[in-house]
Parts: sequence; C-alpha cells; structure tokens
Amino acid sequence: MADSTAVNGKSNADGLKANASAALNTVTNGPVAQNVKNQSAKTSAEMSNLAAARQSPPYTAATGQPLTHYHSFFTELLSWRNPRASAIAYASIVTLIFSVRYLDVMRWTFKLTWMVLGITIAAEVAGKALLNSGFTTQLRPRKYYTVPRETLDCLIGDAHEFINFIVIESQRVLFAENVYASAAAALAAFLSYYLVKIVPYWGLGVIATTVVFFAPLIYTSNQELIDNQLKHAGEVVNAQTAQLRSVAQKHTEQATQVTKQYMGDYTAKAQALIKGGAHQNGSHAQEKTPLKAADFPAAPKEDLKFANAESKLEAKPEPVLEPKLVPVLEPVKIEEEL
Repeated sequence: MADSTAVNGKSNADGLKANASAALNTVTNGPVAQNVKNQSAKTSAEMSNLAAARQSPPYTAATGQPLTHYHSFFTELLSWRNPRASAIAYASIVTLIFSVRYLDVMRWTFKLTWMVLGITIAAEVAGKALLNSGFTTQLRPRKYYTVPRETLDCLIGDAHEFINFIVIESQRVLFAENVYASAAAALAAFLSYYLVKIVPYWGLGVIATTVVFFAPLIYTSNQELIDNQLKHAGEVVNAQTAQLRSVAQKHTEQATQVTKQYMGDYTAKAQALIKGGAHQNGSHAQEKTPLKAADFPAAPKEDLKFANAESKLEAKPEPVLEPKLVPVLEPVKIEEEL
C-alpha cells in the first residue's frame, strides 16, 4: 500500500515535471517566443547599422568644409531606414520630456542617495559591532573604478563633433544653403512664436520632436506625390520669375533709350552753345582796332581853374585880430567940486 502510494506520488511528480518541461518548451520555442527573438535580433541589427552610420559623409558643405559624423548619424536616424531604432529613439526622447515634466527627478535622486548611504553606513557599523568586520568593507572592490583615458577622449571627441554639428547646421540654415530646409526652419520659428503663448515649453518640445521624426517619414512614404507637387510649384515660380524678369528688362531698356535720347539732346545743345560763344568771341576779337588819343574827349580846363581857385581860397589863412587897448577912466573927485 505504502509502496503503491510512493509509486503513485513519484509518477505524479514525474508527470508534473514533464508537463512543466513541455510548457516551458512551448513557451520558449513557441511562435510568440520565436517572434520575440526575431524582433530582438532585428532591433539589435538596426542598432548596429545606426552605430556604423557614424562616419563623416562623402559630401561637403557649400564652403568646402567636411561635415561631422553626426550628419550621417542623424540622416540615418531620421530617414527611418532602421524603423525600430528610429522608433526607440523617438519614444526615448518623448519619455524623457514627460519624465522631466511630471517626475521630480532631482528629489528622487537625493532620496535615493541618502537611502543608499544610510544602508552602507548601517551595514558597516553593524558588521563591526557584531563580527569586528564591516559588511561594506567586505563588499568593497580591491581597486576603485576609474574612467580610462581612451573612454574620456572618445566622449570629448563626440561632444566636440556634436557641438560642431549644431554650429555648422545653424550656419547652413542661416545662409540658405538648402532653401527648403531654411524655409522649414523659418516656418517652425514663426509657428513657435505664437504657440509658445498657449503651449508650455515641454509641450513645444514634444511637438518639435514629433515633427522632426515624422516629417521625413511622411515624405519618404509619399515621395513621388510630394516631388511632383514641388516640381509643379517650382515651374510656376520659375514662370512667374521669368515673366517679371522680361517685364523688368523691357522697362529697363525703354528707360535706357529715353535717357540716352535726352542725354544726346542735351549734349548737342551744350555743344551748340559752346560753339556759338566761341564764334562771337572770335568776331569781337577781329573787329577790335588800336585806340588813338583823338578817340578820347578833351578834358575841361575851366573847371580845373575853378577848382584851383577854390583850393587856393580854402588854403588862405584866416586873418588874426589884433587886440585893442581900452582906455581906463580915472575916478572923478567929487569932493573938489563940492
């Protein structure tokens, strides 16, 4: 009885093990697991392709300067030739924006820091109190980790390339190396100027990220239609430009002819006036004869005499009056008469 019970228990356990093994094989080797493995392999391959695209492109800027490897990297990323890698990058950026907006990352960082330090300090103190050897001391590595110089140089080089990528692209957009890219940047700045009044900055960041990632995808999906429309618009613009150029050239030629005509008339009149003045001056010079004394009138002599007499009278000295003696009367003696 006991043996049969033991045999039955053993057989049940073996059956459970077999069922579990079969279920595990079904899960690990089933279509779902196989699909997950395939998608993981494809994602890994696309990530490798995206990493391999970080090379300086063969083309250069309009000034002849070589571009950075980030130009090739972002071109490959935004082209959606590796859709899984592009989707992961877009989801990561949007998740980071929402995390910064809705999660208090700095406060959680401080909290995690004091909790980790508290655990290590408590473990060290408890180990020294109980076992004369701290638990944290036993977990301490024999050699502290350091950043290799090669890794640091690689990071600095990547930062340098990324900064140059931003600077070069800003200048290419500013100086209209690609008219369509400059027009798109101008339109984005114009819309952002009004959207920033009603949309927060994090929302503006999500909108910008969505446009940057999905505008190339829409273009590649409808490239033929968009190219035809752009070609038609270019033809219309070129036709209008040619018409305006012909009209402007016609008016310019007319204005030039009128100006030449007026300048010719004025030049002829000026030359005629100059020739006429020179001819009159020559005739006057020919008519002139030497002057004689008889040609001049005689000078009046009487006037000169009168003038001399007046000058003599005026020059005559005035008479000097001699002083006269006034007789002095002597006083009369009245007493003698009396």
